[in-house]
Amino acid sequence: MLSNDDGCHAPGLRTLASELSTEYDLDVVAPDRNRSGASNSLTLSNPLRANQHDDGVWCVDGTPTDCVHLALTGLLEHKPALVVSGINNGANLGDDVLYSGTVAAAMEGRFLGAPAIAVSTTNFDPDHYETAARIARLLVAKLLREPLPADTILNVNVPDVPFDALTGIEVVRLGRRHLAEATVPDTDPRGRRIYWVGAAGPEADCGPGTDFDAIARNAVAITPIVTDLTRYVAMERTASWAESLL
Repeated sequence: MLSNDDGCHAPGLRTLASELSTEYDLDVVAPDRNRSGASNSLTLSNPLRANQHDDGVWCVDGTPTDCVHLALTGLLEHKPALVVSGINNGANLGDDVLYSGTVAAAMEGRFLGAPAIAVSTTNFDPDHYETAARIARLLVAKLLREPLPADTILNVNVPDVPFDALTGIEVVRLGRRHLAEATVPDTDPRGRRIYWVGAAGPEADCGPGTDFDAIARNAVAITPIVTDLTRYVAMERTASWAESLL
């Protein structure tokens, strides 16, 4: 099953579907418009509408998480063997994964029992979707033969270069960014105050072994991400600290 956060008509999703459809039966369920930055949000106070187009693609008036949740809990007649989210326009590196609808769609698939990966290319106006699509196809084949642990997804970032220009595939940790830039105040056409969320901060922790470093060297960056957010090494210390609360 394919999804994304750029919308059901996004060229990255369509390129990915074209690449994978040569070997696999696909279901495509994606937002009906761009929902970048939606993170793991789930629509609870309104119903979801899903419309299937002539090409079989389902377009849903919800978030990426809504799309995967709906697909795996009732929309599709069968459970998919794998969830692939992407190809996203723009990298999801370091802290970006906290906000990314692309990564969230993969996480929802994993929560609901399906192995999952999120695939992004590094430019917001990419020239080489086919490179990321080929990497995705290689990963899908590998994952179907050798599944990941049940609490793990892969966050995959692919440089926007021709396939032959890639310098390798590296498994790396998430880097970190500096604080986001300041919110930008503005006014709407009626003179009312509005605010634009500032740009993401520049790279801070971006040395060897990070996703930022791999991408800077035109290598594919693969980061395993666990869906269990528990900080196990801190549990004993936190329990001791909490004893003094009452």
